[in-house]
Amino acid sequence: MDTLTFIVTVVVVTASGALAPGPLFFANVAHGVKSGAKSGLAFSVAHSVVELSLIVLLTLGVFSMVKEPAIKLIIGMAGGVALIVFGVLQIHGSMNSKPIQSSRRRTRLENPFLIGSIFTGLNPYFILWWLTVGLKLISDAWALASWAGIVLMFIAHVWMDYAWLTATAYLANKGTNLIGSKGYKITMILFGIVLVIFGLYYVASAL
Repeated sequence: MDTLTFIVTVVVVTASGALAPGPLFFANVAHGVKSGAKSGLAFSVAHSVVELSLIVLLTLGVFSMVKEPAIKLIIGMAGGVALIVFGVLQIHGSMNSKPIQSSRRRTRLENPFLIGSIFTGLNPYFILWWLTVGLKLISDAWALASWAGIVLMFIAHVWMDYAWLTATAYLANKGTNLIGSKGYKITMILFGIVLVIFGLYYVASAL
Protein backbone atom coordinates (compact mmCIF):
# COMPACT_ATOMS: atom_id res chain seq x y z
CA MET A 1 0.00 0.00 0.00
CA ASP A 2 1.46 3.39 -1.02
CA THR A 3 1.35 6.44 1.27
CA LEU A 4 -1.51 8.26 -0.49
CA THR A 5 -3.72 5.16 -0.55
CA PHE A 6 -3.01 4.59 3.12
CA ILE A 7 -3.95 8.16 4.05
CA VAL A 8 -7.22 7.94 2.10
CA THR A 9 -7.99 4.61 3.76
CA VAL A 10 -7.40 6.03 7.24
CA VAL A 11 -9.59 9.07 6.55
CA VAL A 12 -12.49 7.02 5.21
CA VAL A 13 -12.28 4.28 7.84
CA THR A 14 -12.03 6.91 10.60
CA ALA A 15 -15.63 7.85 9.81
CA SER A 16 -16.78 4.65 11.52
CA GLY A 17 -15.42 5.96 14.79
CA ALA A 18 -15.49 9.74 14.52
CA LEU A 19 -18.88 10.52 12.97
CA ALA A 20 -21.06 7.88 14.64
CA PRO A 21 -23.15 9.23 17.56
CA GLY A 22 -22.06 7.98 20.98
CA PRO A 23 -21.59 9.14 24.61
CA LEU A 24 -18.77 11.54 23.68
CA PHE A 25 -20.75 13.02 20.81
CA PHE A 26 -23.88 13.67 22.87
CA ALA A 27 -21.88 15.11 25.78
CA ASN A 28 -20.09 17.35 23.30
CA VAL A 29 -23.41 18.56 21.87
CA ALA A 30 -24.82 19.19 25.35
CA HIS A 31 -21.84 21.36 26.31
CA GLY A 32 -21.72 22.94 22.86
CA VAL A 33 -25.18 24.38 23.40
CA LYS A 34 -23.71 26.63 26.08
CA SER A 35 -20.05 27.06 25.09
CA GLY A 36 -19.98 26.46 21.33
CA ALA A 37 -16.80 25.56 19.45
CA LYS A 38 -14.66 26.27 22.52
CA SER A 39 -16.01 23.21 24.37
CA GLY A 40 -15.79 21.13 21.20
CA LEU A 41 -12.08 21.91 20.98
CA ALA A 42 -11.60 20.88 24.63
CA PHE A 43 -13.43 17.60 23.99
CA SER A 44 -11.21 17.01 20.95
CA VAL A 45 -7.98 17.55 22.90
CA ALA A 46 -9.12 15.19 25.68
CA HIS A 47 -10.16 12.55 23.16
CA SER A 48 -6.88 12.75 21.24
CA VAL A 49 -4.74 12.49 24.41
CA VAL A 50 -6.47 9.27 25.46
CA GLU A 51 -6.44 7.98 21.88
CA LEU A 52 -2.74 8.66 21.31
CA SER A 53 -1.88 6.85 24.55
CA LEU A 54 -3.86 3.80 23.44
CA ILE A 55 -2.28 3.85 19.97
CA VAL A 56 1.24 3.87 21.45
CA LEU A 57 0.40 0.97 23.77
CA LEU A 58 -1.13 -1.05 20.94
CA THR A 59 1.79 -0.29 18.64
CA LEU A 60 4.31 -1.53 21.21
CA GLY A 61 2.41 -4.80 21.36
CA VAL A 62 1.88 -5.16 17.63
CA PHE A 63 5.13 -4.17 15.94
CA SER A 64 6.98 -7.28 17.16
CA MET A 65 4.30 -9.57 15.76
CA VAL A 66 3.21 -7.82 12.58
CA LYS A 67 5.52 -9.91 10.37
CA GLU A 68 3.92 -13.17 11.50
CA PRO A 69 1.50 -14.41 8.78
CA ALA A 70 -0.96 -15.81 11.34
CA ILE A 71 -1.09 -12.50 13.24
CA LYS A 72 -1.58 -10.55 10.02
CA LEU A 73 -4.44 -12.88 9.08
CA ILE A 74 -6.13 -12.48 12.47
CA ILE A 75 -5.77 -8.69 12.46
CA GLY A 76 -7.01 -8.40 8.88
CA MET A 77 -10.01 -10.66 9.47
CA ALA A 78 -10.95 -9.01 12.77
CA GLY A 79 -10.63 -5.52 11.30
CA GLY A 80 -12.63 -6.45 8.21
CA VAL A 81 -15.45 -8.13 10.11
CA ALA A 82 -15.60 -5.23 12.58
CA LEU A 83 -15.85 -2.71 9.75
CA ILE A 84 -18.72 -4.66 8.18
CA VAL A 85 -20.54 -4.82 11.53
CA PHE A 86 -19.93 -1.13 12.28
CA GLY A 87 -21.05 -0.19 8.77
CA VAL A 88 -24.30 -2.16 9.03
CA LEU A 89 -25.02 -0.74 12.50
CA GLN A 90 -24.28 2.76 11.23
CA ILE A 91 -26.70 2.35 8.33
CA HIS A 92 -29.40 0.94 10.60
CA GLY A 93 -28.88 3.59 13.27
CA SER A 94 -28.93 6.44 10.75
CA MET A 95 -32.17 5.22 9.20
CA ASN A 96 -33.82 5.09 12.61
CA SER A 97 -32.25 8.14 14.29
CA LYS A 98 -34.60 10.66 15.87
CA PRO A 99 -34.13 14.34 16.71
CA ILE A 100 -32.60 15.09 20.11
CA GLN A 101 -33.55 17.92 22.39
CA SER A 102 -30.68 20.10 23.51
CA SER A 103 -30.81 21.62 26.97
CA ARG A 104 -29.17 24.70 28.37
CA ARG A 105 -29.30 23.40 31.93
CA ARG A 106 -25.96 23.19 33.69
CA THR A 107 -24.42 19.76 34.21
CA ARG A 108 -22.66 18.55 37.33
CA LEU A 109 -19.39 18.15 35.52
CA GLU A 110 -18.48 21.41 33.83
CA ASN A 111 -14.96 20.55 32.69
CA PRO A 112 -15.19 19.39 29.05
CA PHE A 113 -11.62 18.05 29.10
CA LEU A 114 -12.42 15.80 32.07
CA ILE A 115 -15.71 14.65 30.57
CA GLY A 116 -14.07 14.04 27.19
CA SER A 117 -11.35 11.93 28.80
CA ILE A 118 -13.84 9.86 30.80
CA PHE A 119 -16.26 9.28 27.93
CA THR A 120 -13.39 8.33 25.62
CA GLY A 121 -11.50 6.00 27.94
CA LEU A 122 -14.60 4.25 29.30
CA ASN A 123 -16.41 3.91 25.98
CA PRO A 124 -16.60 0.18 25.03
CA TYR A 125 -17.23 1.10 21.36
CA PHE A 126 -14.03 3.18 21.31
CA ILE A 127 -11.94 0.36 22.83
CA LEU A 128 -13.47 -2.27 20.54
CA TRP A 129 -12.87 -0.08 17.49
CA TRP A 130 -9.16 0.24 18.24
CA LEU A 131 -8.80 -3.45 19.08
CA THR A 132 -10.23 -4.42 15.69
CA VAL A 133 -10.39 -1.75 12.97
CA GLY A 134 -7.75 0.45 14.58
CA LEU A 135 -5.37 -2.45 15.09
CA LYS A 136 -5.48 -3.14 11.37
CA LEU A 137 -4.62 0.51 10.65
CA ILE A 138 -1.76 0.36 13.16
CA SER A 139 -0.46 -2.81 11.54
CA ASP A 140 -0.57 -1.23 8.07
CA ALA A 141 1.03 1.97 9.37
CA TRP A 142 3.90 0.06 10.95
CA ALA A 143 4.44 -1.96 7.79
CA LEU A 144 4.45 1.27 5.76
CA ALA A 145 7.00 3.30 7.71
CA SER A 146 7.48 2.09 11.29
CA TRP A 147 6.93 4.90 13.86
CA ALA A 148 6.73 7.49 11.08
CA GLY A 149 3.80 5.52 9.69
CA ILE A 150 2.12 5.56 13.12
CA VAL A 151 2.51 9.36 13.32
CA LEU A 152 1.12 9.71 9.79
CA MET A 153 -1.84 7.48 10.68
CA PHE A 154 -2.59 9.45 13.85
CA ILE A 155 -2.55 12.79 12.02
CA ALA A 156 -4.73 11.43 9.18
CA HIS A 157 -7.15 10.10 11.81
CA VAL A 158 -7.29 12.73 14.51
CA TRP A 159 -8.00 15.79 12.36
CA MET A 160 -11.50 14.45 11.72
CA ASP A 161 -12.18 14.21 15.46
CA TYR A 162 -11.21 17.86 15.88
CA ALA A 163 -13.22 19.01 12.87
CA TRP A 164 -16.30 16.96 13.80
CA LEU A 165 -16.47 17.66 17.54
CA THR A 166 -15.71 21.36 17.13
CA ALA A 167 -18.21 21.79 14.29
CA THR A 168 -21.03 19.93 16.05
CA ALA A 169 -20.48 21.89 19.26
CA TYR A 170 -20.66 25.12 17.26
CA LEU A 171 -23.82 24.03 15.45
CA ALA A 172 -25.41 23.00 18.76
CA ASN A 173 -24.70 26.47 20.10
CA LYS A 174 -26.48 27.93 17.08
CA GLY A 175 -29.52 25.73 17.67
CA THR A 176 -28.92 23.28 14.81
CA ASN A 177 -30.42 19.83 15.33
CA LEU A 178 -27.87 17.80 13.39
CA ILE A 179 -29.05 14.32 14.38
CA GLY A 180 -32.54 14.93 13.06
CA SER A 181 -31.43 16.39 9.73
CA LYS A 182 -32.02 14.47 6.51
CA GLY A 183 -28.59 15.41 5.15
CA TYR A 184 -26.84 13.92 8.18
CA LYS A 185 -28.78 10.65 7.86
CA ILE A 186 -27.95 10.33 4.16
CA THR A 187 -24.26 11.08 4.81
CA MET A 188 -24.04 8.49 7.57
CA ILE A 189 -25.78 5.85 5.44
CA LEU A 190 -23.32 6.47 2.60
CA PHE A 191 -20.37 6.23 5.01
CA GLY A 192 -21.87 3.00 6.37
CA ILE A 193 -21.95 1.51 2.88
CA VAL A 194 -18.34 2.56 2.29
CA LEU A 195 -17.30 0.94 5.57
CA VAL A 196 -18.93 -2.34 4.58
CA ILE A 197 -17.05 -2.23 1.26
CA PHE A 198 -13.74 -1.58 3.05
CA GLY A 199 -14.56 -4.40 5.47
CA LEU A 200 -15.08 -6.84 2.62
CA TYR A 201 -11.79 -5.66 1.09
CA TYR A 202 -9.94 -6.23 4.38
CA VAL A 203 -11.34 -9.75 4.70
CA ALA A 204 -10.51 -10.57 1.07
CA SER A 205 -6.97 -9.18 1.49
CA ALA A 206 -6.41 -11.20 4.65
CA LEU A 207 -7.50 -14.40 2.92
